[in-house]
Amino acid sequence: MKKNQTLTSRIRTFLLVLLACTMTGNVQARTPNNSSPSPRPAVGRPLLPHRPACAGKHEQGRTPEEHAAGVEPHLGRTRQAGGLHGDLRPPDGRHLPLALAARRRHPEGRRRSQLRQWALKAYRNAVDPASPDCLLWKGPTQILVDAAYLAESFLRAPEATWKQLDKETQQRYIQRFKELRVIRPAYNNWLLFRAMTEAFLMSIGEEADQYALTVAVNKINEWYLSDGWYSDGPEMALDYYNSYVIHPMYIEVLETCKACGFWTPVTPQLAVRRMQRFNVFLERLISPEGTYPAFGRSVVYRMGAFQTMAMAAWKYGLPEGISNGQVRSALTAVMKNMFAVEGNFNSSGFLQLGFAGHQPGLANYYTNNGSLYMTSLVFMPLGLPADHPFWTDPAEPWTSQKAWSGQPFPIDGHHSLRTE
Repeated sequence: MKKNQTLTSRIRTFLLVLLACTMTGNVQARTPNNSSPSPRPAVGRPLLPHRPACAGKHEQGRTPEEHAAGVEPHLGRTRQAGGLHGDLRPPDGRHLPLALAARRRHPEGRRRSQLRQWALKAYRNAVDPASPDCLLWKGPTQILVDAAYLAESFLRAPEATWKQLDKETQQRYIQRFKELRVIRPAYNNWLLFRAMTEAFLMSIGEEADQYALTVAVNKINEWYLSDGWYSDGPEMALDYYNSYVIHPMYIEVLETCKACGFWTPVTPQLAVRRMQRFNVFLERLISPEGTYPAFGRSVVYRMGAFQTMAMAAWKYGLPEGISNGQVRSALTAVMKNMFAVEGNFNSSGFLQLGFAGHQPGLANYYTNNGSLYMTSLVFMPLGLPADHPFWTDPAEPWTSQKAWSGQPFPIDGHHSLRTE
């Protein structure tokens, strides 16, 4: 048990440092058209004391640990592989904060430069057997999930992450990812976790498991229902996993396959169109007051439910009929409502189990505090420059505000998108 607790602390430290790398922006400065700043800094602020850990100063036990009631602490992710499921997404090499130009004379630029250095050190320590922060790479099947998010960070930001690592560290990651092939993924969105590690290996010229890739890209497409929704396996599950996992990872796997000349049943362009259709629903789920329904499993990922909308704003543009101003306003309103609730953070400023506040009864067996930082996926637009329309366009009412105040709003209808 003591060994597992130590490994969990190492994983959490790695998580918190890399999470900080996505939070180097200043939302208040980038949203001049909003009446008040986003509460985002409250999510990132407690990570500051943990940053030195990735530079070789191991800080075991600094992060609190919660898990679902009735779950033994040593089972599954809750003790052995918890933290990596959070935001291991140092962003794309073109736009996201970690890869933006440092602008050393600007406080944000200096902060980003330091975070980049810490992140690269954390990546090295994570696979260095001599480091006290070396992560757990064997044991529970949840490690596959965590490795997929790590591989995704390399795909999103190759210039800022993977290509900055020394050859020995790169080889260690390659070996660790290949060793995970013994894990049999569940017959649902987990197929994408296996596909993500294989797609990354293929992207760097390593031999990928083409069968695993073929199964994943075909089954996810077979599980596409209509109107932008995928089934999470053979049966429909009404939750936010289309946003947490399916749309983003499927698109990124397809994009990598296309770049490497690997056949897929659908194009990345069609997958993006499906995601954009899903985003239309997602935007309309935001109430006039700035809340959204808490249904399905893993609601403790909080704002991670809006990953697809954030991803579209950052990389693909928003769906037709939805403006930058209304999305920025809607997401800001939801964040304010959610994080203003007492109990989201503990006395040290770390996120606690819950949706809006401290609600540990909502945790699933695979959830711990590290998982909660999936909420930071909503901050992908921080990778956009300060003069991007997402930040500079005037605030606008979102769809439900228009609908419930007698204003015109776009008519909706069915869009299959099964084929090109």
